Amino acid sequence: KSGDTAETTKKDNSQSIINISGNNIRTRFKTPKGYKRNISKKSFGEFLENYPLYKDGKKISLYSGKLSHRQDAHAAVLKMKLVEGDLQQCADSIIRLYAEYFYQNKMYDKMNFHLVNGFACEFSKWAEGMRVSFSGSSTTWTQSAAANDDETVFEKYLRFVFAYASTISLSDESKKIKKAEIQAGDIFVQGGSPGHAVMVLDVCTDDSGRKAFLLGQGFMPAQQFHVLKNPLHEDDPWYYVDELTYPLQTPEYTFEKGSLKRPECMQ
Repeated sequence: KSGDTAETTKKDNSQSIINISGNNIRTRFKTPKGYKRNISKKSFGEFLENYPLYKDGKKISLYSGKLSHRQDAHAAVLKMKLVEGDLQQCADSIIRLYAEYFYQNKMYDKMNFHLVNGFACEFSKWAEGMRVSFSGSSTTWTQSAAANDDETVFEKYLRFVFAYASTISLSDESKKIKKAEIQAGDIFVQGGSPGHAVMVLDVCTDDSGRKAFLLGQGFMPAQQFHVLKNPLHEDDPWYYVDELTYPLQTPEYTFEKGSLKRPECMQ
């Protein structure tokens, strides 16, 4: 019966979810009928809900400035920075969202992402002027710069992490969770070369405890981060936990069971 209720909700709201004048995730995407947001102040979920969006109808641009060949899979585009070159792909864009939140709130100790070789790259050390050194199979910190935590240093840190992290490291540093536990900041990830990762950007709940969520992704080649549509209902981008089965089909990737995870930095 709960599935029937969810289906009725989607039909009732398929034409009224998008508010084209909304300038962030919270105001652009209305919750389905009977669902409400319940986000804690200063939380990562609140940070995501207030993330600025381009105007409705924005096309996705690649790092090169050219348009992506796929323009029918997204419901909105986030105003997220892209580093130079083909670096900021799917896992990297997700890492940037966590990092931007930690940086804005000066939670430097939480900004700790693993490289593919397992090395923990902590921004707190980077801000002290330390840099990562590779020598054969050894990876170490060395003091090689002045202490500085300004935005230029932050961007250089991100660029380094993007170069040496991937879906493999993001998956390895995350733990599996149950779909009933889903919250903003969780990810669906399959590590590989290439693998893929998408982030849960927003969650809402109805009076019976049923949840719905929005997904967002970067992709290959590096491109603007965007809110995904749901292939099951073209006009309603919300994914309903009631209808979440595996393999999970998103517009550009299929995730297998066990791919829903929560990164270490969000635990």
